Amino acid sequence: MGTVLFVCVENSFRSQIAEAYFNKFAPKGWRALSAGLKPTREIHPNAIKLMLEEGIDISDKKPKMLTMDVQDVDIAIIVCSGSTCPIVYAKHIEEWSIPDPTVMPLSDARKVRDEIKIRVLNLINRLQHISSNSKVE
Repeated sequence: MGTVLFVCVENSFRSQIAEAYFNKFAPKGWRALSAGLKPTREIHPNAIKLMLEEGIDISDKKPKMLTMDVQDVDIAIIVCSGSTCPIVYAKHIEEWSIPDPTVMPLSDARKVRDEIKIRVLNLINRLQHISSNSKVE
């Protein structure tokens, strides 16, 4: 089974949304996890609201500390932007540099959610088109 890890600072918004989208649309044999460097106590209410608009309930999710050995994941994706983002080492790393929606009005946060969905679906498309012996591009 392949594993994608979405990483950000608080694991309360961007990485949770990315994990939820990936797991909803994941190609066979793949799953997603998410974690943060300094996780908050709960998922941001706007993240829950925005994902409910998409028919995905993340209200039972809990932010998690980045403690796992990320070298055990196939792809690590850093979804945050700026100097506070965690540095991770994995087989394949991508940096998406998505702005922080926690400080945005809901209408702007919705655009961030939509951007995350597009990026996750593009990632899934790439994974579906590579052979088991190829690297993710």
